[in-house]
Amino acid sequence: MMMDKTDILDWLRTTDADRLDALWRDADRVRGEQIGQDVFLRGLIEVSNYCSRACGYCGLRAANTAVRRYRMTEDEILTAARLAQEYAYGTVVLQAGEDPYLTRDRVAGWIRRIKRETNQAVTLSLGEQSRDTYAAWRDAGAARFLLRFETSNPTLFAHIHPPRNAETPADRLAMLGELRQLGYEVGSGVMIGIPGQTWDDLANDIALFSHLDLHMIGVGPFVAHDDTPLGQEAARAPASASQVPATFEVACKVIALARLTCPDVNIPSTTALATIQEGGRVIGLQRGANIIMPNLTPAAYRAMYSIYPEKASSTETPSETDAIARAQLASLDRPIGVGAGASLHYQNDPNV
Repeated sequence: MMMDKTDILDWLRTTDADRLDALWRDADRVRGEQIGQDVFLRGLIEVSNYCSRACGYCGLRAANTAVRRYRMTEDEILTAARLAQEYAYGTVVLQAGEDPYLTRDRVAGWIRRIKRETNQAVTLSLGEQSRDTYAAWRDAGAARFLLRFETSNPTLFAHIHPPRNAETPADRLAMLGELRQLGYEVGSGVMIGIPGQTWDDLANDIALFSHLDLHMIGVGPFVAHDDTPLGQEAARAPASASQVPATFEVACKVIALARLTCPDVNIPSTTALATIQEGGRVIGLQRGANIIMPNLTPAAYRAMYSIYPEKASSTETPSETDAIARAQLASLDRPIGVGAGASLHYQNDPNV
């Protein structure tokens, strides 16, 4: 659906219940027409909660001494990948902060072993890396990479995401281009309701999804963490008409508008949705999303991966998480997708 920025802003600002019902129906219809009814499950493995960065919103930031740190062993990672195979998921997602322990060669070895010992596609969410590192992981067999640009407002991005080196700030948009050139199925997205984010910023973000020609779009609400500068800033901030609220409704609007502007991409219904709204993951699947990522991180580590507080599924075992996901899909009469579930946009991309 063709939308200009004015259209997007209008939808973002509307509070009319009838109009919003129409938006949810249109997004769900387009999802069904373009993607079908299948929901693909990705087994999430949070391999480390160490991070060298100082991102203002993240509970894993290096300066947060309240976090109990862990790193999964290679055998623990492979056990989780085999569990994904047992549950008939088509993909595992290796996620972590920017941990210096996760070297190019170490992660490449994990990828090769997962590919050798299971039938899983491998998605990586391991932050900002060099082109050589991205290339090595692609050569090892990784199929997808998730790297959110978080916000298209460069001033706001610099505020929430301090660079490693003040003289060379990160250019995540350029990194997304490198990932495309290397043949990855590329995912990106934004955080909704960051302190300082305006409606105009968020409309620009949604317009940028299409311009970047993404294969996957992941969005989620900002959830304040008391042990972070941004969480403390949010607690002090006065109400403002220009500030995007970090609400479930606005997050659903962004999912729906992402589906309507980028109809053939994969869009997850995220854990953050379930964290701020009971049943949020199911509702997201009814408003344009077609992916969920059950958490296969061992129960002993889950609560320590505290990007934000009170994260949904943090107290569940992998088997409980799997059972809940299956029950949710059964309640919607939506079948579980078979295989890796590459996005239709990626499959039809002439540049891949």
